[in-house]
Amino acid sequence: MGQALRYPREDLIASHTFARPHEAAGYKLHGGVDAGGHYVSPRVLNRWPAVEAWNAQLAARGWPLLDATTTLLRYGNFPNIAQERLLLEAGLGQFFWNSLTVTGVIEARGKALATTEMPDVQDIVVEDVSETTLGHLRKGLFEAHGWDEGGGDPRTPDLGAHDAMWFAVRDAVFGKDAYPLPEVPESISRPEATTRELPQLAPQFEGLIKMMMNVLLIEVRAESFFSFCCEVLRDPANFKDRREAAERAAQIVERIRQDEQIHVAYLRAALSELRSFTVKTLEGKTVSGADLLDPLWNEMVDWHGRREREIARERTRGEIEREVVKRLGAAKAPAFMARFDALGEDAPVAA
Repeated sequence: MGQALRYPREDLIASHTFARPHEAAGYKLHGGVDAGGHYVSPRVLNRWPAVEAWNAQLAARGWPLLDATTTLLRYGNFPNIAQERLLLEAGLGQFFWNSLTVTGVIEARGKALATTEMPDVQDIVVEDVSETTLGHLRKGLFEAHGWDEGGGDPRTPDLGAHDAMWFAVRDAVFGKDAYPLPEVPESISRPEATTRELPQLAPQFEGLIKMMMNVLLIEVRAESFFSFCCEVLRDPANFKDRREAAERAAQIVERIRQDEQIHVAYLRAALSELRSFTVKTLEGKTVSGADLLDPLWNEMVDWHGRREREIARERTRGEIEREVVKRLGAAKAPAFMARFDALGEDAPVAA
C-alpha cells in the first residue's frame, strides 16, 4: 500500500472550491454550491476518497463492514407521518418545532469531537493502523466531524454548521420564536453502564469505543428523522400557506443528510477495522477485536434501535396528551388521542 492510504490532516479537512456560498433562511452556512447549482458538503474533497480506499482495503482482507443502516431500528419516527399531519391540522405544531430546535442544540454539542483529546488506538492494536481509518481518527476525521456538527473551523468562523441548518429549517416553516425554547435532554447516548463493559481495556479506550458506537447509532437514528422531516415538509396537506418555504426547508434537511453520510461511513469503517484486528489487553494478553466488540455492539443496537425508542415514544405521547388537554379541553382530548393512536403503527422502519 505504501503511502497511498496515509493522508495528512490538511487533506482530510480540505473542501472543494465552491461556485457560490451556502445561505438559507438568513443563515450563512458551511458547504457551498457548485457551478451546476448542486450542494457540495464541506471538507469532503479527500475524506470520501480516503474512507472508500480504507473500506476497499478492509474488503480485500476479507472483512465486512458493520451493518449501520436503519434496518437496525425497531421503530420509525414517533409521531409518524400521519400523526404529525393530525397534530399540525389541530394547530399543535409545537412538537415538530421542538424536535427541530432540540436537534439543532444537540448538533451544536457535536463540536466537542473537534477538541476532545482522544487516545491513540495504535496503543491497543497489535497490527499497524497507520494506513487505516483508525490511524486517522486523530488526524482530521474527528476534527472535521465536530466542525460539521457544531462549527468551529477557524478557516470559516462565520459559517453555521448543522446546528444552524436545523434552526434554518425551523425558522423557514414556523419562525424563530414561534414557541418557547424546549427542554433539551442532557444526552441522547446510551446511559453509562454502572460497571465496566470492556474491563480488558484501559477506561479511556472503553470510552472511545463506546463514544464511536453511540455516535454511529445516533447517526443511524438521524437518518430515520431525515426521512420523516422531508415527508412532513413535502406533504401538501401541511404548511399549506408556506409551501415554498417548506420545500426550501426540506432541501436543507437533504443537505444535512448528505453531510452526515461521511460520518456514518468513517465511523462504520473504523469500528469494522477494529473488529478485524488483534487487541492488546491490560493483562498483556491479546483478543480478537470481533470477540471484544460484538457483544457491546449488539447491546448498543438494542438500546438505540428498540429500548430508547420505546422510552421516547412513551414520554412523547405523554407530552402530546398533556398539550391536547390544555388546547382542546379535557372533554375533547380523549377523542383526539384515540384518533392519534389509531394512526400509529409498530412496524419496523424501512431501510
